[in-house]
Amino acid sequence: MSDDGDFGPYTCALDAGMTVVGGKWKALILWALRDGPLRFGALRREVGAISEKMLIQQLKELQAYGVVHRESYHEVPPRVEYSMTPSGKALLDALDPLGDWAEQHREQILTR
Repeated sequence: MSDDGDFGPYTCALDAGMTVVGGKWKALILWALRDGPLRFGALRREVGAISEKMLIQQLKELQAYGVVHRESYHEVPPRVEYSMTPSGKALLDALDPLGDWAEQHREQILTR
């Protein structure tokens, strides 16, 4: 991993990247959106035991980082869909090796 750039308040590129995807829910939200856009209710069911308030907060943060797109359709009843941006897809691709590592070390993780 290269650390040639200036990352402002972050100590390195990894620190900056973890800010975008860190926490319990953000990676799960991206994973849920991997196959295409979802409406809020479907996304909440897909993610699991996340509260409505937390999902809204996490989606706003992911939107602010440019990895999730919110599309609002002006129809009755109103419809909103969330999808990954190209940047979000690249981020999810970058997380794949982490999932592979966890798969290889499943017992070590589960026995902690």
